[in-house]
Amino acid sequence: MPNQAALVSVEQLTNQDVLTLIERAEAFKAGATCQLTRPVYAMNLFFENSTRTKTSFDMAERQLGLSVLPFEVETSSVSKGETLSDTLKTVQAIGVDLVTIRHSQNAYYKPLLVDPNFHMALANAGDGSGQHPSQCLLDVMTIYEEFGHFEGLKVVICGDLTHSRVARSNMQLLHRLGAQLYFAGPAEWFTAEFAQYGQHVALDDILAEVDVVMLLRIQHERFQSAAPMTDQQFHDAYGLTNERAAKLAPHAIWLHPAPVNRDVEIADQLVEAPQSRIFKQMHNGMYMRMAIIEQLLQQKGLIRGSENVSIN
Repeated sequence: MPNQAALVSVEQLTNQDVLTLIERAEAFKAGATCQLTRPVYAMNLFFENSTRTKTSFDMAERQLGLSVLPFEVETSSVSKGETLSDTLKTVQAIGVDLVTIRHSQNAYYKPLLVDPNFHMALANAGDGSGQHPSQCLLDVMTIYEEFGHFEGLKVVICGDLTHSRVARSNMQLLHRLGAQLYFAGPAEWFTAEFAQYGQHVALDDILAEVDVVMLLRIQHERFQSAAPMTDQQFHDAYGLTNERAAKLAPHAIWLHPAPVNRDVEIADQLVEAPQSRIFKQMHNGMYMRMAIIEQLLQQKGLIRGSENVSIN
C-alpha cells in the first residue's frame, strides 16, 4: 500500500502493536508528551453523527499540539456532489497532514490506500458496519487496566451484532489476544462471521462465568425496516437488567461503546454503577487516540524522537 500511515482495521495490528499502543496511551494518561517536528494540521471528517469519537479525536489532536481545522458535512462541497476522494485531495492540497474519517460505507478507505496521490495520515473513525479500530483499542485498554491480561478472559458481546462495527473489531482482536468469546442477543443477529470467533449463548446462562459484558447499542438508524422488537421487549429478553447484573461475579465489569439507550441495552441505574466502566472507556479513549495519532504522525516523520512501533 503506498500510504502506510493509516490505521483502518484492527486486523493490521499484531499483539505487540496492541500492547505498545496501550503502554503509550497509559503514558499519555500519566502526563507524557511528544514533540512535533513542525506545525501539524488535522481535520475530522464525520459523515455520520458522533459525539464521543469526534470530540475524543479532536481533543487528542489538540493535546498533541495539532491545529484542528473544522469540517461540517452540511456546508461542505460533499453536499454538492463532490466525491470523498476529491474532498480529501482538496484538504490535502491546502496542507492538512492527518484526517480522521467516519463514513457509512463499509471499507470506504480501500481505494484511498492504493491511490498514489493520497498522502495524508488516515485514522478510520468507523466505516459502516465494518471496523472501528480506535473504539476497539480503547476497549482493550480498559480491559487491560482491569485485569492485566487477555488470555483466558471470558467476554460476552451482547446486542445488535449484525450492525455493529464495534462487535466485529472487538471479536477479531480479543479472540487473537486469547480471550474466550460468547455472543448473546437475538439469534437472527448471530451470523456465520461471528460463529468462527465464539458461540451464541443465552445471556442468563453465561453471566455467572464471564469477566466482561460488552453491550452494544441497538442501531435503529441501520434497520431497513422497523426493529423486530420494541425497546422494552429487548431489555426484558437481552438487556443487562438489575437482576442479570446480580448474577455477575464481583470482579466482572461491563462496557458499552455509547451512546447508551438507557433501559434498553442496560438498566438506567447500572450505567454508572461500581462495576460499570462506560465512562472510563470514554476517558481512556482520548489517550488511546493520542497514541494512535502519534504513531501515524511518526510514520510521516512529524514526531521528534519517537521510537514507537509502526502501524502497517
